[in-house]
Amino acid sequence: MRTTVHLLRHGEVHNPDKILYGRLPGFRLSADGEQMAVDASLALQGRDVTEVVASPLLRAQQTAEPIAAVFGLGITTDDRLIESENHFEGTRFGVGDGALKSPANWPYLWNPFQPSWGEDYLAVARRMLHSVEDVRDRNLGHEAVCVSHQLPIWTLRRFVEGRRLWHRPDRRQCGLASLTSVTWEDEQLAYVTYTEPAGEQGRRAGKGA
Repeated sequence: MRTTVHLLRHGEVHNPDKILYGRLPGFRLSADGEQMAVDASLALQGRDVTEVVASPLLRAQQTAEPIAAVFGLGITTDDRLIESENHFEGTRFGVGDGALKSPANWPYLWNPFQPSWGEDYLAVARRMLHSVEDVRDRNLGHEAVCVSHQLPIWTLRRFVEGRRLWHRPDRRQCGLASLTSVTWEDEQLAYVTYTEPAGEQGRRAGKGA
């Protein structure tokens, strides 16, 4: 019995101030992000999708809407798919922003392997895996879509592929509105594939996730 869960990263977010928005409420898709969601729904059209699940954050719910519409489904909300906790959310934090030079930030930057600035990578992997396995078990022999965020999706992929969880953020293979698809044969993990239905737009660099 073959079952596939597609992990879809949300589309581009309207973020003119370029802050790390993390779990902050109210961050919605940009016009391009809305089109990315439509592109993802068209890429999935014709598949045997029997459930659409999304993180509770607005940008994930909006990305799920056109997919749910294509398949005539409602959207199930699962808090386990939410963005990772991050001490720096709500701030401008990145190369060139001066954040790394501020002594006030150093207590949160001492351990990039955990990481010390936010939710533990292993905790992220476990909650994501529990959510995805529950979705799989509800849709055996079919396909389902889970809309989540870059770091949780990438952390789960590294976990199921048996790779170390710490990594360089600039090397994540998880573009905007990209699909990381996990397939099982019965309950045995068979393979993971990756596609970018949004094309070049999906590779835009941006803060947040």
